[in-house]
Amino acid sequence: MELLSQFIEITLTTIKDVIPIAVIIFGFQIAVIRRRIANLRKVLIGFAYVIVGLALFLLGLEKALFPIGRLMAEQLTDPEFIRSWSGSVADALQWQDYFWVYVFAFSIGASTTIAEPSLIAVAIKANEVSGGAIGVWGLRIAVAIGVAVGISLGTWRIVTGYPIHWFIIAGYIVVVIQTCFAPKMIVPLAYDSGGVTTSTVTVPLVAALGLGLAETVPGRSALIDGFGLIAFASLFPMITVMAYAQISEFRTKRARATG
Repeated sequence: MELLSQFIEITLTTIKDVIPIAVIIFGFQIAVIRRRIANLRKVLIGFAYVIVGLALFLLGLEKALFPIGRLMAEQLTDPEFIRSWSGSVADALQWQDYFWVYVFAFSIGASTTIAEPSLIAVAIKANEVSGGAIGVWGLRIAVAIGVAVGISLGTWRIVTGYPIHWFIIAGYIVVVIQTCFAPKMIVPLAYDSGGVTTSTVTVPLVAALGLGLAETVPGRSALIDGFGLIAFASLFPMITVMAYAQISEFRTKRARATG
């Protein structure tokens, strides 16, 4: 009964969130375009599917992904666990003692990005618009690698305590340089890829990891150091997607030259 009650509550909240979107779409259709909505019955059924799907998805996040993310962050960043496998006897742990934290950050960054619904939608559309030139799995894997590397680097930054702006500035310098040399077709898509990674699956787990790490590492602030991992998750996919396009272009040119 408690689960059903929570599902109903989430469904009602989802309806409130979807109503403004429906009002704008139907309002423009009726007041601006001034045409009847084609297949109105199918459209309404589609909205019902969206509401039920979002409600189930949010309930799953609340019941599974959020608790797992918090639990894994707490366990992996527990000083006693770290000392048990690293053999460190010093009072202060070193950055290399957090090896499994980096591995977990890389793994969770890659897996959540692969499962990100918004990235799947963008990859499918990019494949359609490009006539198959941009592969669905190629784009998803390129973005996933970028997120995984970014989050791993972000956790290392939290452990070491280096200022976050050093990494962000350096990363965007790389992005600007790549923009000048990457294929023009891929640049807008690479910029969008950075945004679609910060969605419903990735953010809860990544935020939980950053906050848990900042709370357990001595001298770190949960507010100042705990947040910021999402910025890494948004930045590095732009680099990897443009690198993916540059490598593909280079291989194509070399194949033509040798052929």
